[in-house]
Amino acid sequence: MGSISGKTSEKILIVGGGYAGFYTAWGLEKKLRRGEAEVTLVDPHGYMTYQPFLPEVTAGSIEARHVMVSLRGHLRRTTIIAGHTTSIDHAHRTATVRTNDGALREIRYDTIVVTAGAVTRTFPVPGIEQEAIGLKHVEEAVAIRDQLLTAFDRAALLPPGNERRRLLTVTVVGGGFTGVEVFGELLSLATSLLRSYPELGRDDLAFHLVDSNKRILPEVTDEPGRWVVEHLKRRGARIHLGTQVVSAADGRIMLSTGESYGNGLLIWAAGNGSNPVVARNTDLPVDERGLVRVRADLRVGTDDAPVPHAWAAGDNAAVPDLASPVPGARTVPNAQHAVRQGKLLAANLVADLRGKQPRQYLHHSLGVVATLGIGQGIFQYRRLVIKGFLAWLMHRGYHVLAVPTWERKVRVLLVWVSAVFFGRDIIPLATVQRPRAAFLAGGDPFAGIDGAQADLAREAAARPELSVVRDAG
Repeated sequence: MGSISGKTSEKILIVGGGYAGFYTAWGLEKKLRRGEAEVTLVDPHGYMTYQPFLPEVTAGSIEARHVMVSLRGHLRRTTIIAGHTTSIDHAHRTATVRTNDGALREIRYDTIVVTAGAVTRTFPVPGIEQEAIGLKHVEEAVAIRDQLLTAFDRAALLPPGNERRRLLTVTVVGGGFTGVEVFGELLSLATSLLRSYPELGRDDLAFHLVDSNKRILPEVTDEPGRWVVEHLKRRGARIHLGTQVVSAADGRIMLSTGESYGNGLLIWAAGNGSNPVVARNTDLPVDERGLVRVRADLRVGTDDAPVPHAWAAGDNAAVPDLASPVPGARTVPNAQHAVRQGKLLAANLVADLRGKQPRQYLHHSLGVVATLGIGQGIFQYRRLVIKGFLAWLMHRGYHVLAVPTWERKVRVLLVWVSAVFFGRDIIPLATVQRPRAAFLAGGDPFAGIDGAQADLAREAAARPELSVVRDAG
């Protein structure tokens, strides 16, 4: 385990193991000769997450582990350090890393590759820190799924009314691809769950999509965007455009329009924010958005002032979009670009080591495609727009080809095939987040209930006649 070579050689440090970082390291392992370089990758997780599949994880269409690619399982000659990079001092060729056990460690390097990715963009809205769940990590997707499934179990025990409706109310903030896809997938899941819960009806569900812009899916043109809005409305969704969430405190959503309603599940998908290590904790040049400035060949700096031995790609980099007719355009932060930038970055690093000229990044979009739930999707390539079932098949076909490694492709395909015959798996695993609860409870069914409620529940169980009288009263 460890390095491309045991000899003293160029030390390359990769900050972040997402798309761009993983593909850079993977490409270096294939291209470097022995003795050319030692590669180290720092990431707090032991895997790369294929984020386009996260909405389907929330809906139970894909198993959580199948969207993750093990770093150690595929990067056999790269040193993997589990931790967060907290600062980069390029002037002294040093990065500070807080490892997952809490220790601080300084790593010296000759060449740095910044592929730390972005973080979820948030705003100072009351209740967001307590109530909202993001959707950048597989753990968040699993938590969303478990919370919705658990809400159905709880709602089925309640009579019709405000509390039952609150439990089955879902709000998604953000009308980009992530927000729209998770909204469509969860709406599809919730609607299908009604068949398994005869106590509940369609009127018990309330799904709200909120975006501050006047339209959703800015990556597609106006007409397809309007079609998606109307399609979701026909399925019972409530779309709030040009609207902001002003409060989410105490399980209640308040909108800038004055509307207010009880809410059970809040998903925050309002775009990307700059990674703190890039925006505030490095001496590398960053732009006004907190992204690393790079040239078209992915070297940090500008054409007039390149930064030696520093490269960047992916969501934390302002990469010039040479395919765009708009002067000064930057590539959008998506997997399509990050994967290809990572592959080019590996080739350019090797070229630079060998005294050759790096190539510039140029990628013409293959189009955009989104899932809106089982059997529904939208695809656009220039003026070509495809809607419905065919677009959904295209979404699945494109992403199963794009997910790294044949092993992951096969696993995803097998889950999809089994779902055709048996449907989604609707078992929640929320107790995984409290693995010792059953052990500590010792078989007491009321151990998870607090204080006086636990005493009343135990009394009612011991003397059922009291429970009948109280219910009747």
